[in-house]
Amino acid sequence: MPAFTIATAAQLLERHHLLREIIHPGGWTLDASDVPGADNPIAAVTYDTRTVAPGSMLFVKGRFRPEFLDGIDERGLAVYVAENDHSDRTAAPGLIVDDAHKAMSLLSAEFYGRPQDELTVIGITGTKGKTTTAYLVHAILNDYSNQRAALFSSEQTCLDGRTYTDSKLTTPESLDAFRMMRQAADNGMRYLVMEVSSQAYKVHRVHGLTFDIGAFLNISPDHISPIEHPTFEDYLRCKRQLITNSKTLVLDAACDHHRLLMQDAAMADVPVAQYAFLDGTDGNGTDGTTGADSRSGARDLFVAARPDPHNRMGFLLTADGAELGPFELAMPGTFNIANAAAAVAMALKAGVPATDPAIHAIERVNVPGRMERITAGGNLVVYVDFAHNYLSCKALVDEALRAYGDRNPRITLVAGSTGGKAIDRREGIVKGADGRAEAFYFTLDDPNFEDPTAIAEEMRSYVTDPHAETHVIVPREDAIRAAIEDARRHADRFNVVLLAGKGHERRNIINGKPVPYEGDAPIARRLLGL
Repeated sequence: MPAFTIATAAQLLERHHLLREIIHPGGWTLDASDVPGADNPIAAVTYDTRTVAPGSMLFVKGRFRPEFLDGIDERGLAVYVAENDHSDRTAAPGLIVDDAHKAMSLLSAEFYGRPQDELTVIGITGTKGKTTTAYLVHAILNDYSNQRAALFSSEQTCLDGRTYTDSKLTTPESLDAFRMMRQAADNGMRYLVMEVSSQAYKVHRVHGLTFDIGAFLNISPDHISPIEHPTFEDYLRCKRQLITNSKTLVLDAACDHHRLLMQDAAMADVPVAQYAFLDGTDGNGTDGTTGADSRSGARDLFVAARPDPHNRMGFLLTADGAELGPFELAMPGTFNIANAAAAVAMALKAGVPATDPAIHAIERVNVPGRMERITAGGNLVVYVDFAHNYLSCKALVDEALRAYGDRNPRITLVAGSTGGKAIDRREGIVKGADGRAEAFYFTLDDPNFEDPTAIAEEMRSYVTDPHAETHVIVPREDAIRAAIEDARRHADRFNVVLLAGKGHERRNIINGKPVPYEGDAPIARRLLGL
């Protein structure tokens, strides 16, 4: 493969209409051959000035301060890529571009030898279910390929099919993503499953990346704030970019804005494989012959899931009209059945035969902090889940009623919401449970620089059910304790306590810093004497 140099980088940027000019001590130019050392191989790429070493290319982006460049020439900076001239701080040549984030994605892919071309890359977007679905399809592909599937998720990263480490971002920075793709390819991985957030498109973390299979699970308002998406239209627009950057789209037939998403696919000539959970409501027949919703008939479904009449916790799957048999997930919830249908559709499109036993790998998947059920006997069950917006909170309450509705459960929700962003979640979380939860405990959940009491009181104001009890208890452990004690005082009823928002997280972000936290599940188990 040709060496990656200043000259080849400039040519790539020109082809993508990003290069404005090259600034170097000899002048300003568009011809890289004017730059001394333009054909020398670049030794490393980075966006952190602290890691610059001899021969490095530095990407200047985000909240960058020019003084970060002081003394950088002594460390051997070869070239920087930026939207502004920094020749007053460094003698290194600068590739001045219209968008540093787009440039970083394109150039990082090239520096690492385009590892995406050596993998079948699957990208998953949606408001809810990305992580669970990523784990499900990864389990199938990893089983099918003898542990040769990599994973980028909001929870964990796996580059060798076996070893899992904690993740920092839902979708990594582009440079980190391509570096990890190169590691995965060098480790012999054949597949990569990755979550794709709306922010990944907003800030161009996946610019220039084409997914072999893209999945669009669902959409509802989320991440609406001055520092994320100013409007729902902007949020949806970012999500929709996955469609035109995929070779095949897997789409939930019941997804909101379904017609628009299908139009996106048609205009980009992207084939669509639809899936659905046919639960017998809204015109959905359990025989797989009626409409998945008013927009798409079951006859158009590539994969369909239906309740198993012989197993309340199970479901049946069909693919292209062929029965795949009965399934039962380790994680409860009808929404997880829909996630499983999506995962199977992606796996089949990635080349896994429908008859392969690897399809049943979905039955063994547990995702940290997702639908974790804790029982202590008697009339009390506690769920720990990452539900942190309207759609996920509604699904959590739906599952509690599906599982225990015949016992007239008393549902208690313990929840908070993040500070400084995704402001719409505060009302959405409450809306997902309002009128169905009989008690609310509003508490701490990553308030950052905001007053957690003010956040909790705001959430309390959104409860419209006049019969619901509402409490504000800011220390999260105290809120969980109060909710469980309250449930025990109502021992004449079957009680379901929902601990929403944290999942398996062991920290709270307060005043810009992570503060250790025991975790919802460990606290619940301790309070229940388990």
